[in-house]
Amino acid sequence: MPAPHPRIPRRPLHGVLLLDKPLGWTSNDALQKAKGLLRAEKGGHTGTLDPLATGLLPLCFGAATKFSQASLDADKRYRATLCLGRRTSTGDGEGEVIESRPVQTDRAAIEAACRRFSGAIEQLPPMHSALKHQGRALYDYARAGIEVERPTRAVTIHRLAIVEWRDERLVLDVDCSKGTYIRTLAEDLGAALGCGAHLSALCRTGSGGLDLADAITIEALAALTDDERVARLLPADVLVAGWPEVRLPDDEAGRFLCGLRRRVALADAPAVRVYAQRPHAFLGTAHITAGELIADRLLSPIEVQDRP
Repeated sequence: MPAPHPRIPRRPLHGVLLLDKPLGWTSNDALQKAKGLLRAEKGGHTGTLDPLATGLLPLCFGAATKFSQASLDADKRYRATLCLGRRTSTGDGEGEVIESRPVQTDRAAIEAACRRFSGAIEQLPPMHSALKHQGRALYDYARAGIEVERPTRAVTIHRLAIVEWRDERLVLDVDCSKGTYIRTLAEDLGAALGCGAHLSALCRTGSGGLDLADAITIEALAALTDDERVARLLPADVLVAGWPEVRLPDDEAGRFLCGLRRRVALADAPAVRVYAQRPHAFLGTAHITAGELIADRLLSPIEVQDRP
């Protein structure tokens, strides 16, 4: 009987890794691989990317997982490639072609369609999605041939710009709110153009203030030394870098870390990031109501790290 492989010791690591997720991997595949390479005790991802999608996948380790919701709620940016003239059963390249039409359009019509689907819009979630109905994912019903009635949801398309268009291939840059289904957007654009369409490729290029240009591939991460991998971790507050900043004197910072409300001469704010005055250490997140700073997510004293 072969000897069991020695168990790799895990360690407490705190920070955010910006990963460029490869094609064909689930978000959990990418998380587990990165977690193993870092030998991290605790980790999670900040929103699922479909296996057919690539691009930015922020991974949170240790204390950074406390702030992952901020990344989940952040606006997203995508580069979407549409195949015009063909509709599929799933709205993407995995499904069977269910309708083919000639592509008879021009750039002006495409630009008009993009304007039509910009701003606040309503989307019908696709059946081939992880959205739950009575405890089961919609794609489970879809695979069984069952169509489930589902309400539309409000989303916002902040920017929808043509990057490239040639014949059946249309590439768009999409800046949108959380919860936007790019497959649905592709199908809706195809319907508006009268030829139908499906999403043939998708790359997430940004999430909040985080950018794909700063991400690393799994292959590149694996090629680094252990110290170099740890050095790729960004501090937890990158997830809330766009929020207003509050700095507290040392004595007030200690009380805030204990969960006590603090009086501040600041306007009300739904979300702020809080630091100690000296050293510049991130303490957690809070909101301000009627002159009181009220903690939402706090680091423990051993998780607090000085910042330059």
